Amino acid sequence: MLKQLLALASVAETATGLGLMADPRLIVSLLLGAEVSGVGVPVARCFGVALFALGLACWPTEPNAQTGSPAFRAMLVYNAAIALFLAYLFVAGHFGGILLWPAVALHAAVALLLLWTWQTVNRRRS
Repeated sequence: MLKQLLALASVAETATGLGLMADPRLIVSLLLGAEVSGVGVPVARCFGVALFALGLACWPTEPNAQTGSPAFRAMLVYNAAIALFLAYLFVAGHFGGILLWPAVALHAAVALLLLWTWQTVNRRRS
């Protein structure tokens, strides 16, 4: 029963995250009955990336040497996706505060370190 409940919750969070990434105005309107505009759109998309990663982390699977644990996969997807999205906001959306590029660098570095660690662990097992 717990596995099915986790799967249901995972699907719901992943779907909501994908929806927020794709069309935050529609999803916020459907969920909250309110309009979102301006900087609220990219913030809602960031929230979508986080919900997508949470859905991945909660999917009830056993850790696998090839793919890593669900938490590993979720953190890798989150950090890579949010780094790319924040950089995209600067390039396409012309958003950018003083912490934007440090945040991009931090998330990209975490994603790269996760990949490097995963590769190192898998090489040792081979």
